[in-house]
Amino acid sequence: MSRKYSQEQIDFIKANIKGCLYRELTDKFNKRFGMSLSINKMYALASRNGLKNGCDCRFNKGYEPTYFKKGHVPWNKGKKGICTGGKATQFKPGHRPANWMPIGSERINGDDYVDVKVQDGKKQRNWKGKHILVWEKHNGRSVPPGHVVIFGDGNRRNFDPENLILVSRKQLVRLNQKKLIQGDAELTKTGIVVADIHSRLGELRRLEKSAR
Repeated sequence: MSRKYSQEQIDFIKANIKGCLYRELTDKFNKRFGMSLSINKMYALASRNGLKNGCDCRFNKGYEPTYFKKGHVPWNKGKKGICTGGKATQFKPGHRPANWMPIGSERINGDDYVDVKVQDGKKQRNWKGKHILVWEKHNGRSVPPGHVVIFGDGNRRNFDPENLILVSRKQLVRLNQKKLIQGDAELTKTGIVVADIHSRLGELRRLEKSAR
């Protein structure tokens, strides 16, 4: 629910907003009325009442208005490549950041899977799931599109090739829906068969319904 502001509060903003930064106006307002209004709420309140401070109201991250007017010439115009210091801390060719790791390194990602670094390049392609690498090496082919590799016993640290099972994303949905991924790889493989049966039955029901 939006807050109701008194006419006295609106009049106070009208009387003080001209040429005043929103941060300063908010401080004055809060001190005057014993409130804790945020800067962005002050800006919204002023806007709803058609009030402007006469400054450029395009805000940056700190909600500070900028004062650049039309025709403003930046101080560094025509000074191509100008540097204001910090050369000693700039990266040099071949520089490696402190958190750099060699190819073959392992890490635990945010989803609790083990990743292996496979290259130095674009960050999103530098790492690959260890379970995927093990499956691909064991089977001599890449994981096909629309498929994933799951851990048969649910243990994300068991990289035994017999524990790594290729399933389609459609099968994975059914496995999760029916809670068919068990603590044993053989039981999970049986669960995949059950998931396929459920999917086939669903398809038959849909066909029967559409034929009516």
